[in-house]
Amino acid sequence: MRNLFLLFVILSLFVCDVIAASKKIVFLVGGKSHGYFSHDHKSGCNLLANHLKQTGLHFETVLVEGYPKDPSVFDGAAAIVVYCDGGDRHLLNEDSENFDKLMRKGVGLVNIHYGVETTKGEKGDAFLNWVGGYFEPHWSVNPHWMGKFENLPNHPITRGVNPFEIHDEWYYHMRFRESMDNLTPILTALPPAETLSRKDGPHSNNPYVREDVLEKKLSQPVAWAYQRKADYSHGRGFGITGGHDHVNWAHPDFRRIVLNAICWVSQTDVPNQGVKLNPVTLDELQQNADEPVPDNFDAAKYQTLISKWYK
Repeated sequence: MRNLFLLFVILSLFVCDVIAASKKIVFLVGGKSHGYFSHDHKSGCNLLANHLKQTGLHFETVLVEGYPKDPSVFDGAAAIVVYCDGGDRHLLNEDSENFDKLMRKGVGLVNIHYGVETTKGEKGDAFLNWVGGYFEPHWSVNPHWMGKFENLPNHPITRGVNPFEIHDEWYYHMRFRESMDNLTPILTALPPAETLSRKDGPHSNNPYVREDVLEKKLSQPVAWAYQRKADYSHGRGFGITGGHDHVNWAHPDFRRIVLNAICWVSQTDVPNQGVKLNPVTLDELQQNADEPVPDNFDAAKYQTLISKWYK
């Protein structure tokens, strides 16, 4: 009987330790955007949350559609993941003053795709403090191209990630903190010249990006990690400009980068080989979609691509 009691105590302590070690991750989910299989915020956030829980690293995930009306949802959060439309419609524009208070407490932040863009000025300066960089209109550009990521830095976010290439709407020429202060480029590539074939505009082209890419041949960070300073409690931020093409969440290295980043910004140790990954199927990608499946959806095309990634 005494042995059974001791076993019960040990198991209880173990369960308590697991619960205490759990990290709360809040996903802020944007609404309908670009049509089926593009900017699929709801499906993408659900997929990331499910695979985060499959890592075995004891995460609690909460998904909120839009900016929360009740800010108590952020209580105890280790990190916040934002996947939404940006610019003047960005979810974080709604209550940036109070959100800044969360950031000053050291809560981690991950911004995905259009979620890296806000407006220049006060909102943009806030992003520089929270995540180290953002898409600035008339400075940054948003072409679709094949990103070839051959040289990965030695960073917890790249653990278990192999060099890879993937087609997406990779924004680049981002506005970063001066001198890239406390910022580490994670995915970097030199975009091809054809990405700057469009006329000048707030998202398409400008003299500054032409000089840096076409003349100076400067490689462009399209994903980065940021370590905040003491006034922000040494919190962490991560931005990635890919995420337009919903099918890319099935790519193991693309997905691992983001899952590793969520771990890192939440102050969770990233395993030496990166987070545990399970394959993603086309059926899973189509769950929780923002839009109905269109009649012309080419499932075979996407299945072929997914099968190629898992060879």
